[in-house]
Amino acid sequence: MNKVRPVVNNSNTSLSIDEAFEFFCKGVSQFGPFWDHVLGYWKESLENPHKVLFLKYEDLKNEPKIQLKKLVEFMGYGFSTEEETHGVIEDIISLCSFEHLKNLDVNKNGLWRNCVESKVFFRKGEVGNSKNYLTPLMVERLDRLMDEKLVGSGLVFQ
Repeated sequence: MNKVRPVVNNSNTSLSIDEAFEFFCKGVSQFGPFWDHVLGYWKESLENPHKVLFLKYEDLKNEPKIQLKKLVEFMGYGFSTEEETHGVIEDIISLCSFEHLKNLDVNKNGLWRNCVESKVFFRKGEVGNSKNYLTPLMVERLDRLMDEKLVGSGLVFQ
């Protein structure tokens, strides 16, 4: 059975994927329920779009060029025609790609908070890959839970 670092304490004990999933569904983590954070930032981005930019990983994967332009514009900049012509956008996308970041030495050999290997944060970087780690019942439960928690917000994940 897969083991993951604990989500509720700083001990060296590991939780099974089933235990960690149960904690997640109950909203138990060091920083509170996931959906509270997501909805908080989502709502703030709607109320103050000039202060908070809400990007979803799915969108970054599906439309990296559009999302990068959105980010740059949010920051008060833009790409010149010359930069676009010379492939600056594509270079940035390449440098920020999952594969590039995953293969940096610090992410292959470094430690997060001096106790967790950084590489555990990198699996495949594919949208929907969690389905390869969760049972069909877990996926169904998670989908229902997210629908319930996000209802009426306008926020939708793939």
